[in-house]
Parts: sequence; C-alpha cells; structure tokens
Amino acid sequence: MFWKRKPKKQEGPEATDSAAEVAVDDKAAAGATDSGTAGATPSEEKDAVAEAAEKDTGRADGSGKDDGGAEAAADSAAGAPAAVTDEKSGEDGTPDADAETPAAGEQEPDADAETAGADGDAEDVAAEADEPVGLFADETEEAGVTGPDPDGITRVRSVGVFEFDDEKFDVVANTWIVKADDEGVIVIDPGYDAEAVLEAVGDREIYLVACTNAYGPHIESAIKVAEEADADIALHPREMRAWRRHHGAEHRPEIEVEGQGALDIADLHIDVLALPGTSSGSVGYYISELGVVFSGDALRKGEPGMVGNTYIDYTTQLASIGEALLSLPPDTRILPDRGPSTTSGAESKNFDSWV
Repeated sequence: MFWKRKPKKQEGPEATDSAAEVAVDDKAAAGATDSGTAGATPSEEKDAVAEAAEKDTGRADGSGKDDGGAEAAADSAAGAPAAVTDEKSGEDGTPDADAETPAAGEQEPDADAETAGADGDAEDVAAEADEPVGLFADETEEAGVTGPDPDGITRVRSVGVFEFDDEKFDVVANTWIVKADDEGVIVIDPGYDAEAVLEAVGDREIYLVACTNAYGPHIESAIKVAEEADADIALHPREMRAWRRHHGAEHRPEIEVEGQGALDIADLHIDVLALPGTSSGSVGYYISELGVVFSGDALRKGEPGMVGNTYIDYTTQLASIGEALLSLPPDTRILPDRGPSTTSGAESKNFDSWV
C-alpha cells in the first residue's frame, strides 16, 4: 500500500486498500505469515574527502547510517602516492645511493607489519560498526524523554501495566517521535503517557500515529494523541480484534498497513516490514535514509521480544527477524518497543543462539 501525505485534514489521507476488518485471534493466527522485505567519484580535493569522512564518522555516534562512500573515498586518498621530493636525490635528479642504503643498525620498514596493522584497523572499524551506538543505547529503565538525536528522533519512555493472559506485567514502553519535516512528525507506538508525547512533539503537527501491533504498550495512548493532533492512526488489519478489545469499535484506525507496503509522509519514505510472530499483524517501520527500523516487540536488544512472559509463535518470529530485520545493512539501528537500541549487525551475531 502506498499513501501520500496530503495537507492536514483539508483533503485527508486515504488508504488505497479496502477497509476490511479481519477478526483473527492473535494466538490462533500468529502463524499466518505475510512475508515482506524492505525495498531497500572520488573527490579531487583532500578537504572534500575529509569533510565526507567526518560526516560519516558522525553517523557512528547515532546520527544516522554510514553508507561507506566517504570511507572509501578517504581510503582512496590515504592510499594515493606522496608527492616526489628532491631531498634524497642529487642535484641532477639521480637518486643518492647513500640515501637508498640504510645506515648500519637500521632496519627497513616491515611491509608485513604495516599490512597487519592496516588489517587490524579495518577489523576494529568493522567491529565498531556492529556495536549498538547512539543516544538510545543506554540501559536506563525510567520514564522520561531522550533526544532528539541528530536524525530528529526522540524517545519518550512511559511506565504502565500490560495485561495478558489474565496476568499483569509492569513495563517501560518506548514511544518514538520522528521528524518528517520542519513542520511535523510521526509518532510510533504511543505508550502510556499521551501528555508526555504531546509535550515532546510541541507545536509541531503530527502527521500519523503508527502502531507496530495492537498490544497495550503500542496503542494505549493512540486515540488520545491522534484526536489531540487531528491525526490518522495506522495499524495492520489483522490487529483489529485486539484493537477493539482495548479501544472498542467507535474509533478504528484510518490507515491499513501491511508488509511490502510503504508510506510517503512529508520528507520520509517508510517501508512497512511484515514481522508476524508476537502477533499475526505485527509490522516494523524501516526508514532507509535514516538507517533506522522500528521493530516493535519483534526484536529487542539481545533477544526476540516476549509477550508478557511467553513467546506466541517463536518459529515464525525468528523467521521474521532473520528475513526482515537482520537482512538490513549491519549498521541499521533497531529501535524497539522496550529497552535500549541495538543494530542489525550486533543482533546477527546472536541469531544462531536463538535457533
């Protein structure tokens, strides 16, 4: 499904798909998959190369995705031959024999050692790329607001009680506010504190409230945030039964999202990833230009996400993680519904232990 954001409420966004309501119980239908994957010259001046490299280096601290272009340009510049000088040649330009021969006791540079050092540096860089980085990699489990980061993403943490299978669980939920342009944002998974979300948004417009599934921590404040901002709500149609149990049938989401679909909102192109497993209609939102994916409860740092204290469909969930999330570039930041951020590269190292 493709949807283009239009001027706020003057013409109103419309979904291109039918508004069919699918009443499927989460546990019974969690195994139904709706597979989808995200659609995803060197500079003449050294200063330009350095500037590009510096920009990509800034990405490593959470400012966004490193596409490798500046790094390659910097390596190319570093490998360029140095300018020839006459310091070690005679006046006629003939090389000075004394200069070519090392003095007694001196050793010529060890080419193997230099190569090993370069390889070691490359390995260090690769290892760093796999490590969770950025403003949201902290382990804090307290309510509050963090950000915005250099990509214009803000995290609002709220505390609430999640009821599932007649049990209650205390949770700290992540709500993500993403800058779409200078005037507005999208809100992903509004948790338990609508006031905190609206305060973090400030005087900007909310273009869309997007939910990864219909469990309480992802939709608790959806209606209040949407109504306050006169915004639409997006949800997978298979989540409608859970939505109605929580919010009733009076206010249903206006936008249906499914795997392999996409949303174009202001300056952002958002690919919708199918992530069934925790529920049949779980989805993720991937913004390639920012190098970030919002994974909901499908994947958290170091583990597949649980619902309460159980896995609904573990096999399907692992397939979703491997096919849709870990297939993304390794430096892609994963921003989950709970806990700290991580990266696709870091979690790829853990995948075999989950199988």
